[in-house]
Amino acid sequence: MPANSEPSPHGPIRITATADHAGQRIDRFLADHLGTLSRSRVKTLIDEGRLRGASGPVTQPAEPVKAGVTYILDLPAPIPATPLPQAIPFPILYEDDDLIVLDKPAGLVVHPAPGNLDGTLVNALLAHCGPGFTGIGAERRPGIVHRLDKDTSGVMVVAKTQLANDALTTAFATRDLDRSYQALVWGLPQPLAGEIEGAIGRDPRERKRMAVVDRGGKLALTRYRTMRAWQTSLALLECRLATGRTHQIRVHLATKGYPIVGDPLYLRRVPTAAKAINQPLRGHLLDFPRQALHAASLGFKHPRTGRVISFEAPLPFDMQALLHDVETNLSGC
Repeated sequence: MPANSEPSPHGPIRITATADHAGQRIDRFLADHLGTLSRSRVKTLIDEGRLRGASGPVTQPAEPVKAGVTYILDLPAPIPATPLPQAIPFPILYEDDDLIVLDKPAGLVVHPAPGNLDGTLVNALLAHCGPGFTGIGAERRPGIVHRLDKDTSGVMVVAKTQLANDALTTAFATRDLDRSYQALVWGLPQPLAGEIEGAIGRDPRERKRMAVVDRGGKLALTRYRTMRAWQTSLALLECRLATGRTHQIRVHLATKGYPIVGDPLYLRRVPTAAKAINQPLRGHLLDFPRQALHAASLGFKHPRTGRVISFEAPLPFDMQALLHDVETNLSGC
């Protein structure tokens, strides 16, 4: 047994590897010696950037263990096994016995997690479906087959039955569906339409961020086209995902030099494009309190009937108001 390996319910866990452990996969090593976490759970924690070694974050579950190194695993606090129903309103675009299609408001977290144990879409769905709801996998829970970031608004589909959950999960995994996003970005992309390709993984310097990485990332491809442009300072883009990675649109656009207006993670300094915009519009854009990203449409085959159904959600009021401000001040310039 390695030194200093007694697990705690949450918080940092320190495990020092010996020569006997050298060369093992780090995820297997941790799972075997903790005993309280499955290997898949350890892999998830590594993907979240919660493991550090002697030289910084460990980002690959297959990284070989080094003798004498003390690994520190930041174990998050446990969350309730069964979320509680909470009466939180959300706009419903369509509902039947198998699924719900909704327009997720910006600011609403999808699933309970450390830091957001309640007040989530899952809590709201449990209240909406009521006590007769049987749920997914013999549990009274909705099937979250895809997610939107907390501050991204727009169309989502949620499964209410196991049949719908299985079919929709497969559709998202194989990209057998159609969905589009709209994003207001700094700068004018060149070319005006195209593809951005780059593997995405955890940023080795900051675990809350994702990044385009040379090693260990997952293949990611974003297609975009410019819907509207204001000089070379701002553009409204339509984006379509060929893959579905965490923060994919945000990371790809920022990497190419066209960060999304208001993005708190990937816009860290005043962009050069802002210098050509006069006040007060510049201030309104720089102070926009969330990423100006909206899931505008979603189309898929209904799990039970096989019929293709499509849904659209208009831009939320805050983005509409910002675009009106931009149009008023920059059109014709």
